[in-house]
Amino acid sequence: MKIFLLTYLLRMVGTVIAQDRIITHDDLDFLEQMTLDVLNSSRIFPGQKLPDPFGVNSTGGVLIRPGGRDTYPAFWIRDYAMSLETGMMNREEQRHMLLLTAKTQCDQTRITKGENAIVPTGAIADHIRVENSVPIYYPGTYDDDEQGSKDSQYGLFPPYCDQFFFIHMAKCYVQKTSDTKILLQKINGVSLIDRLELAFKVPPVRNSSPLVFTTEAFAGVDFGFRDAIFITGDLCFASLLKYRAALELSELFGKTKHKEKAAIYKDIATQIKTVLPGTFANTDGMLCASTGKSRQADVWSTALAVYWDILEGDAMIKACNHLAKAYAGKKLSYKGNIRHIIMGEDFNQSTAWETAKAPVNTYQNGAYWGTPTGWVAYAISKVNMEYAQQLAKEFVDDLRENDYRKGENYHAPYECFSPPSYTRGPIYLTTVSCPYIVFKSSYQSSIVTPRKK
Repeated sequence: MKIFLLTYLLRMVGTVIAQDRIITHDDLDFLEQMTLDVLNSSRIFPGQKLPDPFGVNSTGGVLIRPGGRDTYPAFWIRDYAMSLETGMMNREEQRHMLLLTAKTQCDQTRITKGENAIVPTGAIADHIRVENSVPIYYPGTYDDDEQGSKDSQYGLFPPYCDQFFFIHMAKCYVQKTSDTKILLQKINGVSLIDRLELAFKVPPVRNSSPLVFTTEAFAGVDFGFRDAIFITGDLCFASLLKYRAALELSELFGKTKHKEKAAIYKDIATQIKTVLPGTFANTDGMLCASTGKSRQADVWSTALAVYWDILEGDAMIKACNHLAKAYAGKKLSYKGNIRHIIMGEDFNQSTAWETAKAPVNTYQNGAYWGTPTGWVAYAISKVNMEYAQQLAKEFVDDLRENDYRKGENYHAPYECFSPPSYTRGPIYLTTVSCPYIVFKSSYQSSIVTPRKK
């Protein structure tokens, strides 16, 4: 009788709390299994041959590429790092990819063969070739000689995001394994913790500001999910990543008993949190991508800043209300996937971003992406739970309809798409892993601690 009563009460509590969950139990289960399956299809096992002209995985361990089938045949640091909080990678896989990334960190500043770009000491690869472990620091090529060439659209400095994702990789590994000794392990004569600190200092700043900064003369990609967009000035998304990396580096230095350095990096995070909203917020409460070129209201940055509690109080509510209004007006999402810029806030009729290589409404210049759906749904839930639930439902419904596991004629999760028929990148990992991370966390939080009314 007592067991029956307890079960009944738990069900009643679950029914009440379900009103405060962004996603249903069934949809979360579906998304979890799809994420697992996409991740499994993205693994490159030792000795596994990739499609020609790419070779065999000779790195000595499992690598995880950005997706399944023929999607991006190399190891991309950021895509892997953005999926780590799913908890679906084992200890050995994490250790191998962390040490491979450390081994390929640039140990000597060099000018690229195209003599027009630089690879600074401490830079982390954009991606690493599987057959020979050659690091490629610039997007857009698999050829070491071609990176940073004069006609490259990707700037003259490696992307500013990968250094911070390297730190996230180390933090996630230590958190999962409690293996703090790895932080003192020497890689090519330099300890891992020193390599993490060196990586942190690679992205440039301006004067005494803690924000990541670039100019046209030294332009680099602010975040790899918009490497076809030219953005200058203080950089919002890269600075968000720097904020998290500073907290993580502080935690890691604490584990190695470096209390002074732990305090320094915690203070850097505090500085970023203090200045970031005032630097980038527009009159609608949205965070702009930058203070220079392509200074436009950035959905991804705004939603992530809410999710990481960088936007708080009235500033957070204002931003979330704008996102909710855009969602209700069908200007934010399509089938649960999210644009970088709200429809109607494009730079002009010809392009979403001020300066973009991709045509309007394709790829990063106006197509819809699943990667930020969780962040956006979370932000909208702060002001309108019903809208957030609808967004999550639309996202999962489209995955169910176009699920690649149905056969060769099905391809979801896509990297991005837009109506009526544009698609890119079948079986793309972060499209499901990033929303799953958010939805799982918010679902568990709603069970443990119901939202305050």
